[in-house]
Amino acid sequence: DEDLEDCFFTAKTSFFRSTPSKVPAKNVTQTVEEEKPEPPTIQEIKQRIEKYNAKVTNCLLMKLNEDGTYTGFIKVHLKLRRPVTVPAGIRPQSIYDALKEVNLADMTDKRTSFYLPLDAIKQLHISSTTTVSEVIQGLLKKFMVVDNPQKFALFKEMRKDGQVLFQKLPLTEYPLYLRLLAGPDTDVLSFVLKENETGEVEWDAFSIPELQNFLMILDKEEKDKIQQVQKKYEKFKQRLQQTL
Repeated sequence: DEDLEDCFFTAKTSFFRSTPSKVPAKNVTQTVEEEKPEPPTIQEIKQRIEKYNAKVTNCLLMKLNEDGTYTGFIKVHLKLRRPVTVPAGIRPQSIYDALKEVNLADMTDKRTSFYLPLDAIKQLHISSTTTVSEVIQGLLKKFMVVDNPQKFALFKEMRKDGQVLFQKLPLTEYPLYLRLLAGPDTDVLSFVLKENETGEVEWDAFSIPELQNFLMILDKEEKDKIQQVQKKYEKFKQRLQQTL
């Protein structure tokens, strides 16, 4: 069952997580939350927006509203390693559908899975009050993905000392504010949508058939790994025998 496999993948990744290596890695995921500074005043926001817009090299400017909120653009990189579930036989969403808030996913019960293009980039126009949770839901809606939003997480990607650092953002964080603080340069800060694989697994929440299916999947993966190792060493033995 495809849904159970997706659920098991998330569960297994968390349950069978290996001990981190002491060797520095090029890509590091941080889960420790940073302390948030005091909320800026409207005057400080205005100054930051003016400074931000002065660095913008395209038309993607931020705009301050009278109530102190502001709007702008963020780009999200899609780095999903597993397929997503979408309605089968449904055409892409049109501008008319978007304006009328038509949810094409509700028009059919049939589902299919496919891989989103690796490293695809989606540009979103959001508000300073738009949360990470709303950004994730908005991305899934644009691609007509019907998977549970909890399967995904938004990360901020930063580069420091030759390393690429990923930090998972809380669902209540405001991405546009982070964009404003970092400036428009995506080399300093960028946003990435990835699978959410850091949650703790509550095995008691699964039914007996689901747990049995998990065991079947685990058994199949174990056999595949054993075959891969056996083939690897068999080739190595053959080369040694040829050399002898």
